Amino acid sequence: MNAQNYIINDIKPFDIATPIKEVQTTFNQLTYSHIPVVKANGYEGCISDNDAHCFESDKSLTDYQYALEPFFVRKETNWLDILEAFALHSSNIMPVLGENNEYLGYYELNDIMALFNDTPFLNEAGGIIVVEKGNQDYSFSEICQIVESNDGKILGVFISKIENDLTQATIKIGHTGMNAIVQTFRRYSYNVVSQHEEDKMLEDLKERSDYLDKYLNM
Repeated sequence: MNAQNYIINDIKPFDIATPIKEVQTTFNQLTYSHIPVVKANGYEGCISDNDAHCFESDKSLTDYQYALEPFFVRKETNWLDILEAFALHSSNIMPVLGENNEYLGYYELNDIMALFNDTPFLNEAGGIIVVEKGNQDYSFSEICQIVESNDGKILGVFISKIENDLTQATIKIGHTGMNAIVQTFRRYSYNVVSQHEEDKMLEDLKERSDYLDKYLNM
């Protein structure tokens, strides 16, 4: 997937000498969290919507150059790293720079998310299993082995949470053998966080069995 096809220039970057009043007016007309700022076509950073509305309108961006956020990605940056950059900087716009730090345009968050939507992890039919284990005890090779040893097809796996001493992994697999895979994870001392229909059926059967035993022992 080539993210470069999604570089756009619909919004002209601010020049560093742009009056704050103009910056505020532009943000009022847009839904962007940030807008790039340039100086003689060289990238200076991004001004945020929140900051712009706190500045004095009779001044210019030059007076607030210290507030510019210098985040960006390169033209060759992988789409997954671009998505990470969006998350790290809480932005819905991401400036793109060339090899010589020249400003080329920007990505919109929705366009990069659309690339993720086209991956098999999201658009292929399958089931989700969420497991957790100690930070030092889990391994991707073991997770893949458990799925594949039960004839499961892995469509994607990623670390979805790290908290205290536990790491949580989200796995998407084909629907084949879900229950067997879940039970194998438990045998390998993984805690299965996600809820599964097979588990509910087994729980219902156990409750009915317990009730029957109680009835017969009356």
